[in-house]
Amino acid sequence: MKIGILSRGPKLYSTKRLAEAGRLRGHEGEGINPLKSYMNITSSKPTVHYLDRVLKGFDAIIPRIGASITFYGTAVLRQFEMGGVFPLNESVAISRSRDKLRSLQIMASKGLGLPITGYAHSTKMTENLIELVQGAPLVVKLLEGTQGKGVVLAETQKAAESVIEAFRELNAHFLVQEFIKEAGGSDIRCFVVGDKVVASMKRTGLEGEFRSNLHRGGTAERVKLTPAERATAIKATKTMGLNVAGVDLLRSKHGPLIMEVNSSPGLEGIEKATGKDVASSIIEFIEKSVTKKRTTRTRGSG
Repeated sequence: MKIGILSRGPKLYSTKRLAEAGRLRGHEGEGINPLKSYMNITSSKPTVHYLDRVLKGFDAIIPRIGASITFYGTAVLRQFEMGGVFPLNESVAISRSRDKLRSLQIMASKGLGLPITGYAHSTKMTENLIELVQGAPLVVKLLEGTQGKGVVLAETQKAAESVIEAFRELNAHFLVQEFIKEAGGSDIRCFVVGDKVVASMKRTGLEGEFRSNLHRGGTAERVKLTPAERATAIKATKTMGLNVAGVDLLRSKHGPLIMEVNSSPGLEGIEKATGKDVASSIIEFIEKSVTKKRTTRTRGSG
């Protein structure tokens, strides 16, 4: 197969591992910077151009689209989809997952466990929001934040009011969530491929830091999931319409609670913490999906 990796960083760990795993399984791979791509949008023959040539012959595309280029990156991916190329994650599912508010609303509608979350526009609703999530301590999250940025723990009522008012002054969109104290500054990253959790790790923040992101100095170790955690991660991935996802869970007294579903989860932390070859699991899933697609197409033409 010919597999394209839609990524701005050819030297990034995840991009290199996916290309390597593809080569080891006998496939041809090519890195494609979405920002250097442009499109011919036509009903007869939609094409993607890269630098000075038309991109042809791809069987599958692996989108590694950063949050800052979601709009343009998913437009390029959509163009490949229009041309019949199999996307590891569909453009619509990526866009859906990147909208934190929308994704929480979708998961709540399916009965998935979530921290109590409040959202409001009016400045008069600050006290109501705080009360809604059972008071301080609470967490305030910018909707545009990634990798733990734009996430603040307000430990008192006054601190919560100050943070909320400051975000409002900046015209920022944010969520207010209950603080899950029993999680102890740790969360669980479940790496889902298809209908399986292929690897999982427990991430713990630095002492005094409630955010467990590895980008912020957190540590990671392999962890055994409970049946409920495994089922929650798989259901969350399917609910968002994704084939591959990093599902972040908190262990609470009420069971697993979903923090976020990431449509472009990094491979470095999870592979190093677990020793699992996650990249090969992804390539294997693509092989099966493309084969199934070809078989279905052949049967349909008969």
